[in-house]
Amino acid sequence: MIKQPWALILGASSGFGEATALELARAGMNIFGVHLDRRDKLGRIVELQQKIHEFGRESEFFNINAALDDKRREVMDQIAKRLAEPPGGTLRVLLHSLAFGALKPLAGAEEVAGRHQIELTADVMGHSLVYWVQDSLTAGLFDRGTRIFAMTSVGSTRVIPQYGPVSAAKAILESHIRQLAVELAPAGITANAILAGVTDSNALRQIPGHEKIMEIARLRNPHHRLTLPEDVARTIAALCHPATYWLTGNTLRVDGGESVVG
Repeated sequence: MIKQPWALILGASSGFGEATALELARAGMNIFGVHLDRRDKLGRIVELQQKIHEFGRESEFFNINAALDDKRREVMDQIAKRLAEPPGGTLRVLLHSLAFGALKPLAGAEEVAGRHQIELTADVMGHSLVYWVQDSLTAGLFDRGTRIFAMTSVGSTRVIPQYGPVSAAKAILESHIRQLAVELAPAGITANAILAGVTDSNALRQIPGHEKIMEIARLRNPHHRLTLPEDVARTIAALCHPATYWLTGNTLRVDGGESVVG
């Protein structure tokens, strides 16, 4: 009996995570979603699950801090039990799209990022990817053909005001992707980072001067618009095709040509 394909999306309640959940459901995958939201925001999750069910797919969402070891293990236990139920399931996709970190200067200002903020940002937006992959492998939830994706940003290689802690976390994330790609190649599992163009998102709006960033991006982009979460979600869905098995260890730009314009 063919196992049912599931996607595990970390950061599923908005932005790239939400759009990818919908696109993969449209493509025939069931969805596990991990998010961290206050009670007054949970109506959005209900709406998202309803849309997923309209595509004829199943979903299960977990409102937890994805960076906490005990919470992650609780969720992995529940996922393993769900996938063990007839007709059986497998994690076809793991998407890391967690956006939680300190936006403060590293030095030269009256208020700078402290040790806890820098380390927490690196853990949530960088290292947590590895721990979710490790637990998924230990539980036997991946098969050959599983796709691992992680959302990075141009800040991994460029300086953006007050973006230092997040910049470091994104560089860590890309490094982890390269290492996972090599280590998991014998198992037939790929790992790629996705670098989207400037997108009007909750995460971007937390960056000081985001209005100017969006204005410049609209002028630079050959399509004269910002990247949409749906643009990225459709790319991820396409990269899940079995024929992309030889594409791994990359940081893939999904920006409509924005990055190649001087």
